[in-house]
Amino acid sequence: MSTRTGMDRLAAYGLLGLPLAALGLPLTVYLPPFYAQMPGLNTGLVGVLIFAARLFDVVTDPLIGSASDRLQTRFGRRRPWIAAGTPVLMLAAWFLFVPPDNAGAAYLLVWSMLAYLGWTLIYLPYTTLGAEMSPDYDERSRITAWREGFFVLGTLVAIMLPAIAQRFIGGAAAGLAAIAVFLMVALPIATGLFLWRVREPDGVNASKIRWRESLDLLKSNRPFTRLLIAYLLNGAANGLPAALFLFFVTAILGGSEITGGIFLAIYFLSAVLGLPLWLKIGRNWSKHRLWCASMLWVSFVFIFTLTLGEGDYIGYGLICVLGGTCLGVDQAIAASIQADVIDEDTAAGGDGRAGLYFGLWGMATKLAFAIALGIAYPVLWLAGFDAGQDNDAVALWTLAVLYGLLPVAIKLGVVAMMWNFPLDRRRHAELQERIGRSERAAG
Repeated sequence: MSTRTGMDRLAAYGLLGLPLAALGLPLTVYLPPFYAQMPGLNTGLVGVLIFAARLFDVVTDPLIGSASDRLQTRFGRRRPWIAAGTPVLMLAAWFLFVPPDNAGAAYLLVWSMLAYLGWTLIYLPYTTLGAEMSPDYDERSRITAWREGFFVLGTLVAIMLPAIAQRFIGGAAAGLAAIAVFLMVALPIATGLFLWRVREPDGVNASKIRWRESLDLLKSNRPFTRLLIAYLLNGAANGLPAALFLFFVTAILGGSEITGGIFLAIYFLSAVLGLPLWLKIGRNWSKHRLWCASMLWVSFVFIFTLTLGEGDYIGYGLICVLGGTCLGVDQAIAASIQADVIDEDTAAGGDGRAGLYFGLWGMATKLAFAIALGIAYPVLWLAGFDAGQDNDAVALWTLAVLYGLLPVAIKLGVVAMMWNFPLDRRRHAELQERIGRSERAAG
C-alpha cells in the first residue's frame, strides 16, 4: 500500500541536505588542493592525511548507526543525533575552512577528523530516517530524490559562493571562508526546520543488536552484501574525478579555479534537470537496471575526457552536460535500493536496525573516497605532478588516466555486478507482504 509523504515534510527533510552538500563538495574538491599548496605540505602528504582522517571516519559509522538503533527517547531515535552533530560540524568546519597561515599536518588531520565526525552524527541518522519514512518501493525513490535534489542545490551553492568571493575579494582562502560563513547560517536553520517538521514513524522498536554483530548481518543478507560492494566500488569511481577535478581543469585544460566553478555549475545543473528525466524513463523499471543504465551512459560519455587537451572547453562542457544528467539518479536510486534491502532483514525477523545498515553504508561511502584519494594523490606525486606548477607529459598522462579511464573501468565492473541483482519490484512486493503478515500477527 502506497502512502505519499506530504510536500511540507519532504521539503523539511530534503532541506537539511543543502548545507551538508555545500560542505561536502569543498571537502572533496577544493580543500585538498588548497592545503597541498600551504607551506610544509604537498600533494602526497595531504592525500595521506585525509586518507587517515577518512579511516577514522569509517570506524565511527557502524558505531553511531548501531547506537542510534538502540537509543530510545521521547524525541525519537534519530533526531537527537542530528541535533548533537550540528554544533560539532559547525565548529570543525570553521577551523578547517578558515585556517591560520601556519596550519600544518596536525591541524589538517585533527580538524578533518572532527568535521567528519560531525558530518556522520548528522548524515547517518538523516539518511536512515529517510528509509524509515515510507515502506513503499516507489515512494522511497521519491523521498531520496527530494534529498538528492537539495544536495545538488547545495552543491551549486558551494560552486557559486567561492567564485563570487574570489571575484570580489580574491584568493582561494576567500572562497573557503565564504563556504564557512554560509554553513554557520544555513545549517542551524535547516536543522531547526527538520526537527520541527520531520517526525519519526511510530511502531519502530529499538534494536538490541550490537555493532560487532554487523558481520553476521552481512553474511545473512546477501543482497545487502552485494549492493554494499557495488556501492563501494562505484563510490571510488566517483571519488577519483571529484578529487582530481581542479587538477584536471588547470593542468590539462589550462583553465583557472573560476573556470572549474563554471564547469561544476554546468555539471550539477544538468544533474537537477536529469534526475526527473531518469525517474520518468525508469518508472516501470526495476531500480537496479535503471542504476546500471545510468552508469553505462556516464561511462560512455566520460571516456571522451581522454581526448581533451589545453583549451578544449567546449568538449569538456558537453561532457559535463551529458554526464551530469546521471549524477542525481546515481545517488538517489542507489540509496533507494539500500532502503529496500533492509526489508530482507526485516522480513527474516530483524527489526529496528536500519541505523546499523546505514552505518555500514556510510562506512562504504567514506572508505570509497578514502581509497580514491589515497590512491590518486600519492600516485600523482610519484609521477612527478606538482600542483600549481608546469608538469611533464608523464605527470599529465597519469592525471588523465586516473581522472578519465580508471573510473570508467570500475563502473563497468559495478554494472556487471548489479545487472542481475535479485531484489526487483516483484521480490520487494513479496517482502512487504511477509512483513505485513508478521506485523498483523504480532498486533
